[in-house]
Amino acid sequence: MILPPSTLAMLGGGQLGRFFVAAAHEMGYTVWALDPDAESPAGRIADRHIVAPYDDLDALSEIANHSAAVTTEFENVPAATLAFFEERMPTHPSANAVAICQNRITEKQFLLDSGFPHGDFAAIQSEADIIATDNNLFPGILKVARFGYDGKGQAVVKTHEETMTAYLALNGEAAILEKKLALDCEISVVLARDMHGNVKSFPVAENRHTNGILDVSIVPARVSALLAEEARVIAEYIAEKLGYVGVLAVEFFVSDGRLFVNEMAPRPHNSGHYTLDACTASQYEQQVRAVCGLPLHDPRPHSASVMVNLLGDIWFDADGKIREPAWNALYAVPNLVLRLYGKRHPRHGRKMGHFTVVGERLDDALPMALAARRAIGISAGLKRGM
Repeated sequence: MILPPSTLAMLGGGQLGRFFVAAAHEMGYTVWALDPDAESPAGRIADRHIVAPYDDLDALSEIANHSAAVTTEFENVPAATLAFFEERMPTHPSANAVAICQNRITEKQFLLDSGFPHGDFAAIQSEADIIATDNNLFPGILKVARFGYDGKGQAVVKTHEETMTAYLALNGEAAILEKKLALDCEISVVLARDMHGNVKSFPVAENRHTNGILDVSIVPARVSALLAEEARVIAEYIAEKLGYVGVLAVEFFVSDGRLFVNEMAPRPHNSGHYTLDACTASQYEQQVRAVCGLPLHDPRPHSASVMVNLLGDIWFDADGKIREPAWNALYAVPNLVLRLYGKRHPRHGRKMGHFTVVGERLDDALPMALAARRAIGISAGLKRGM
């Protein structure tokens, strides 16, 4: 076990890293953060913020010389950086697990080879691959293999010609073409797995997106108990197959009552923010525990919850000028917890914070959360099942 007051290293300085730093501090640890952004949310509260690229050998060596363990808050940290640390100290998740998850082609191939349910797809690495694509994949979604998130680097395509145009617009980057499914809903499982193979899963979240960005997470998900249990089992088996240690999120499409694995995130997840306020332990405390070899908490939910993302859009008035949102509209809502990420510069589509409404029953929490969402100025989307 790595015990406090040891120093832990966080690769990445976003809001997920910020919540990890806060959880580690509460548990008595010191945390260093590595992020090239001098104003990164995690860096601003870490005990030390090293402002450097993720492949800066001097920075990596300094971290290795002063830290007891390393983890990450996003999957685009170079796998070579994680391999550097693996040779020197406990590093979770592993470079291999992150390498699989950070490339959509290797991720889909892993799902295929392991027999996990997934939608039909084709790897697109050249114009010839597009020409050879089966017609059954249309309509489909073309997604860049690396660095695409929150709807970025994606295009809906209906023909080979549209796919070629979208591929060239993505500068010919490696991509996958996924057959578009008719969705009942989307759900996710966030879990923690320790180095002994023990796994603790959080309740399944139902996720609603607007413009490719997570908008609302509803817990418990409004799916059958049988489907929720199937999702949990699949997610835990994925973690086992990856040899995973840490917090892992597995996102699923639900189509015609069946589960299809969409993607894995080798880190805490936006859809797990609710665990901060609705469970006996958060996903971030579980990450600290897994990384440090501590026994995992049994993260039981004590409330139903609805989490709503707050994007930079609500900082802009009708004239495009920046002003502070009307937070009094949220603070007036009973059982609502507002969490802002400390980002100095709002931008359209940028995640600036979230709020969570908790309640004894989902029937109480959901209408209050949706009303608060409207009151703060979010009105688009959420047509299905809301």
